[in-house]
Amino acid sequence: MSGKNVTDMVLADAAGIARAARILESGGLVAVPTETVYGLAARADSADAVAKIYAAKGRPDVNPLIVHVRDAAQAERFGEFSGAARRLAEREWPGPLTLVVPRRGDSGLAPAVTAGLPTIAIRAPQHPVMRALLQAVNFPLAAPSANRSGFISPTCAEHVLASLDGRIDLVLDGGPCEDGVESTILLIDTAGVWYELRPGPIWLPALNDIHFDPHKPVEIRRAKEERGIEAPGQLASHYAPGKPVRLDASEAEPDEFLIGFGAIEGDCTLSASGDVDEAAARLYACLHEAARAAHPRIAVAPVPEAGVGRAINDRLRRAATPAS
Repeated sequence: MSGKNVTDMVLADAAGIARAARILESGGLVAVPTETVYGLAARADSADAVAKIYAAKGRPDVNPLIVHVRDAAQAERFGEFSGAARRLAEREWPGPLTLVVPRRGDSGLAPAVTAGLPTIAIRAPQHPVMRALLQAVNFPLAAPSANRSGFISPTCAEHVLASLDGRIDLVLDGGPCEDGVESTILLIDTAGVWYELRPGPIWLPALNDIHFDPHKPVEIRRAKEERGIEAPGQLASHYAPGKPVRLDASEAEPDEFLIGFGAIEGDCTLSASGDVDEAAARLYACLHEAARAAHPRIAVAPVPEAGVGRAINDRLRRAATPAS
């Protein structure tokens, strides 16, 4: 990026993907659409390239990155998969499920990818652009969300440029992201307990019913503070629009931009029909609109905890938490 002050944006067609692959091979940074949000990709086997991710985002070095791979077979070169984790990787990938597994000692990955942890967060994405890019290179990609650290995640190319223009080499414009919230992150410990480190589009109890014995549900716990940071998206303050955020609002105060849901109409609405899947896809777009508005504060209508609503409310609570 030496001497650059504007980031190029190109269509995510064959020529754009080929250009992105060349930039990544040389150690550069490319924003790429996934089914969840746009990711800021760099080759995960290069310490210099990974350092550029942290620098461009202003990301704390205690916050690990997700490694993106083509499939479960490639993933086993970098992490140790066994039992339930292997079954889920084989059956749920490609998709918005990130698995945290022990890191292989001979993985060849840059140490900063795992932020010094003995584990690695890894997934095979479903989006055709990210999959085509992974096929075009012979290394895995570290790819956190393509935005400045702590701020609103990007679900379209314009969102990326809003905070990273001039800080990265290229944005592949693949249109809006379908799921709209970051992947579900799951760690399975040696006792077989499932820890949901970050809620997302995947509902973990359903995975047990589909792939294991529905009459013997596994124990699923939420991440505990005493376990420390084990995966991305666990910082208390995150996804912040730069203004105070008030949750569970039935109406707006005079100085508030209201993000509505269902029967509660707003300046921007997550889903007029009360559909949580639509709300997830629109969440970050509404937060970006609220951040740009003249109103000094933001209010958000209640969203039910059903399905992906848990992930929406997780992001909103973190957006409403002041940075320490």
